[in-house]
Amino acid sequence: QVQLVESGGGLVRPGGSLRLSCAASGSAFSINAMAWYRQAPGKQRELVATRTSGGNTNYADSVKGRFTISNDAAKNMVFLQMSMLKPEDTAVYYCNADVSFTNPNVLHRYWGQGTQVTVSS
Repeated sequence: QVQLVESGGGLVRPGGSLRLSCAASGSAFSINAMAWYRQAPGKQRELVATRTSGGNTNYADSVKGRFTISNDAAKNMVFLQMSMLKPEDTAVYYCNADVSFTNPNVLHRYWGQGTQVTVSS
């Protein structure tokens, strides 16, 4: 089992910045990729950004140029630096991780509990 804990959410004014963190903990696992998703009220959960263990990143069109995903591999952490925030970025942000245990070809996906980001004046 792997546990993911997000932090860093809060209330910010339009145009402001926030940095989300997600820490993965558990025993004897290897991270293949980590990602951030978000879910706004009444909407489906959507992918925000992904980062593979090899360093490849991918972003939703709506956040390109404003959000940056990064990691600290030694600490099994992933971050989401969000800038130029807009009211439409308001959502619960979830971290996930695709990990393997003894078999590197079998991936397991875990989710965090989410952290609220509210962009409002």
